[in-house]
Amino acid sequence: MNRNVIIVVVLVVLVLLTAVQAVQLSSLKSSISSGKVSVGSAPSASSSGGSLPSSIENLPSMQGGC
Repeated sequence: MNRNVIIVVVLVVLVLLTAVQAVQLSSLKSSISSGKVSVGSAPSASSSGGSLPSSIENLPSMQGGC
């Protein structure tokens, strides 16, 4: 195959993928604005949850860099 043909095919594929992603993003934005999808926050990690092993429970929260 000619090198120029390969470059054109790759560019066409990239443009098509970009168009598909733009349509998906537009659909997602309209779903969020209409209330079909709820946006929530991620649960925060809490040190008082008791899920840490006792060996690392009392470590300082921040340590110096190298």
